[in-house]
Amino acid sequence: MSRKTFQRLSLDVRRRSLMEATLTCVARHGLHGASVRRITEEAGVTVGLVRHYFGSKDDMIRNAYAYLVGQLTAQASESARTTEGTPEAKLASFLRANMTKPNMDEETVSLWATFIGRVRHDPGFAEIHRDGYREFLNVLEILIEPVLIQHGCPYSVMICRNHAIALNGLIDGLWMEGALNSGLYAQDILPDLITGAAERLLDLPAGALSAPDIALQSTQHRTQQSKPS
Repeated sequence: MSRKTFQRLSLDVRRRSLMEATLTCVARHGLHGASVRRITEEAGVTVGLVRHYFGSKDDMIRNAYAYLVGQLTAQASESARTTEGTPEAKLASFLRANMTKPNMDEETVSLWATFIGRVRHDPGFAEIHRDGYREFLNVLEILIEPVLIQHGCPYSVMICRNHAIALNGLIDGLWMEGALNSGLYAQDILPDLITGAAERLLDLPAGALSAPDIALQSTQHRTQQSKPS
């Protein structure tokens, strides 16, 4: 590894360290209490590095929000990507990843709620929110389409987009309430709850996202029965 490559990798690590330190400090002290001094002490870097990467605390806070949103999508997407098998298994893996750690975490949801309050008043936060929302929807659309095709359901760009929007709302609601762990129900019911609700929303046979092989056989049987003799 050349010295130049080593330095570039080191800088990437430092930037990521600053993002994670910013999130830690915001979680502990709130947006106003997360001072540059506290953040740099948490990251173990100098104040000059903040100016080098971001220019100001506000820019660093915005970047930390973008990092948080990106991590949530990336972690769920990676779960789907590394899942072998059917389109149903990949979609189910993505849904379940949002209902389990590390995404399903009280501190993460609290951080998201802290940042989301800035979206209405800060154009930079609003842009980050839109970009993150689009990315999440795009991932969902890509996962939804082959499942609809597999089960002979209507599909088009608009249909997949509408399903993605509805599923995203379902995910957000369960994710926010579930992570609070208020004692109303056990968190461990959420992975099965999200897949069952997604089956009904997408008009899939029961078990399509939990027992896809059996559900597909049921779909094929109904299709054969409906064909004219």
